[in-house]
Amino acid sequence: MEKSMPMERLLCGDVGYGKTEVALRAAFKAICDGKQVAFLVPTTVLAQQHYKNFVERFKDFPVKVEHLSRFRTSAEKNKILRELKKGSIDLLVGTHSIIQRNIEFKDLGLLIIDEEQRFGVMHKEKLKQDWPGVDILTLSATPIPRTLHMSLSGIRDISIIQDPPEARYPVQTYVIEWEEPVIRNAIYREMSRKGQIFYLYNRVRGIEEKRRQLSELVPEARIVVAHGQMSERTLEETMLAFGRGDYDILLCTTIIESGLDMPNVNTVIVEDGDKLGLAQLYQIRGRVGRSDRLAYAYITYKKDKELNEIAERRLRTIREFTEFGSGFKIALRDLEIRGAGSVLGEKQHGQLAAVGYDMYCKLLAEVVQEERGIEPSEIKEEISAKVEFQVDAYIDSAYIEDEEARLVMYKKIAGIQSREDIGEVVDELIDRFGDVPESVYNLIQISYIRYLAGKCKFASVVCKNTHVAFVDANNKTAFTLPAKNKKPEELLKETVDVLEGIVGNR
Repeated sequence: MEKSMPMERLLCGDVGYGKTEVALRAAFKAICDGKQVAFLVPTTVLAQQHYKNFVERFKDFPVKVEHLSRFRTSAEKNKILRELKKGSIDLLVGTHSIIQRNIEFKDLGLLIIDEEQRFGVMHKEKLKQDWPGVDILTLSATPIPRTLHMSLSGIRDISIIQDPPEARYPVQTYVIEWEEPVIRNAIYREMSRKGQIFYLYNRVRGIEEKRRQLSELVPEARIVVAHGQMSERTLEETMLAFGRGDYDILLCTTIIESGLDMPNVNTVIVEDGDKLGLAQLYQIRGRVGRSDRLAYAYITYKKDKELNEIAERRLRTIREFTEFGSGFKIALRDLEIRGAGSVLGEKQHGQLAAVGYDMYCKLLAEVVQEERGIEPSEIKEEISAKVEFQVDAYIDSAYIEDEEARLVMYKKIAGIQSREDIGEVVDELIDRFGDVPESVYNLIQISYIRYLAGKCKFASVVCKNTHVAFVDANNKTAFTLPAKNKKPEELLKETVDVLEGIVGNR
């Protein structure tokens, strides 16, 4: 924020990791420097929550906080707009109304976008056009592929919060068929420890009938309904009453998806989870487990329903990624599956399909480097070395059955550049698919050797009967490593050690 050029930074961290806290401190810094701050959120409920939190945090300082949403009357909105133009409001929390209305700030210095994945490209581009010289801080647990790619390729800056808060446990996640005994036990378990439950039923038309079913299933439970078609005042009163603990179950639509912080709610039950998106499921699961209690998420689908391939893959992913820091991994998986989208404009167009994604990334990286003042001649070109060892080096379909998952792992293995990368890939393989077969471990070693050989400017590393030959760019053997009476695995390890020694010396 101190630099002369405007900031555009993505802050990526798991739900409940403190992204809002970082944003709040950035806002305080901007306000202390005499600037105004706009805090853009996707839902009215979240705007109300943030507004109350900010008022509480800033009560000891001369900071005026206001919020714009459909909870506000026309008279209140007009008054806020006048005060904003005069500069008497320091921090404005608002929903899409900030974008849609002709709002004038006296001196806007920082724009914060919460839950970035909930805003379209058009919205974000309009914000940049309206306030071109303003610092922008974007918050997301699961950024959309386009945003993540722009950050990873260097067009935008990125910060990642990796450490969970103290005394926080991963949410226990169950992907199961919907069955009365399971749901009843889940609700009773949470009520027995004086906790509350989110029950997500994403159809407004049948939500009252669902309330009747739940009342019959758990007669002791106090149930209240919340959805986006309720009047502003009723919805606000409902959420406040549930937050006070007046009810045990909040039967709701996806209105709870974004940013809500209710530490006493530690069980979430999602009906028809196969109809929700991956980022949605992850965000909904993040509404629980925000205290020092163990939390539970039940992602359910209709009994005996045959899931399509895409829904099954989404549910499998949400079940796999339960540990801390999964949001960033899920976003990367989304980037791999869906592609990056266009950097300029609203959709993929131009010659991306013709040149291929890898070539597109390479060209984009070169342009970014040039814009930063690095001449093309200065951009290091890595040599792709040929590596030949007489070993099995592949991922068997019996180990990773899903073809797409197998291709993703091949790409990750091809990108190995250090022993730390090897450790991360091996850990992920063990977590997701079980013990690593010898053929896969050989593939990992060969990929690392290829990277090291390229760094050392070797054209090839070839294992023959009596020796391993290290051949330079002029097709001359630089030196050899004895190979007689040695197992292939030993030779792979020795080759790695030799190349690492050369790289270290250089």
